[in-house]
Amino acid sequence: MGDFLDPALLPQQTTLFAVWLLGVSLGLTACTATCLPFMGTWVLGRGGTQLEALRDTMLFASGRIVAYAMLGALAGGAGMWLASMLNGGTGNIVIGLASIAAGVWLLRSGRLSPMEAHKPCSVMRKAGSTPPLLLGFSLSLTPCAPLASLLAVCAAAGSIGSGMANGVAFGLGAALTPLLVLLPLICVFGAKLRENRDWLTRWIRWGAAAVLVLLGLRRVLLGL
Repeated sequence: MGDFLDPALLPQQTTLFAVWLLGVSLGLTACTATCLPFMGTWVLGRGGTQLEALRDTMLFASGRIVAYAMLGALAGGAGMWLASMLNGGTGNIVIGLASIAAGVWLLRSGRLSPMEAHKPCSVMRKAGSTPPLLLGFSLSLTPCAPLASLLAVCAAAGSIGSGMANGVAFGLGAALTPLLVLLPLICVFGAKLRENRDWLTRWIRWGAAAVLVLLGLRRVLLGL
């Protein structure tokens, strides 16, 4: 998705609004292309309601905001070494592990015993909240030009607090993504596929799980 930028090319002082716009530029473009295969597969495989799909999307966005806040704070305190680490493959490894974990969750939920299947909805919902949150957090580590610019701005600020503020602003901008519309639509498509075809539910779930695991393994291999 592009090499990291030279921090010397960026202004020494950047407003939070400019950083937010930088996040918006990521959320409306590269974020959709990078994240849709992971989150689209998750939503299709899980087979929840539109409300649950929207909730998973918000959890995904929350994971991204938390990740960017953490990255900004680290860059503000330690400089550009973080950019080099992410560009070296660490980000891809974390993304891969999160994707594999989401796939395993789908496989596990597709094999619930009769007793587990009748657990309270709140318990099942809480368990299913972790994968989209992890995917959002991990996919924020994807090396790209907007992220490089964010880290450079935070490193130039030289303050953990300023770095975190810039990270939050960037994350809030990146949260404005077409995924907010696309994922509920994928959920509707999945519901249409399953309509009057109960036997298809398990095959879709297992197929989605396999795709997530394969996507994860590919990312891990890219990071090694």
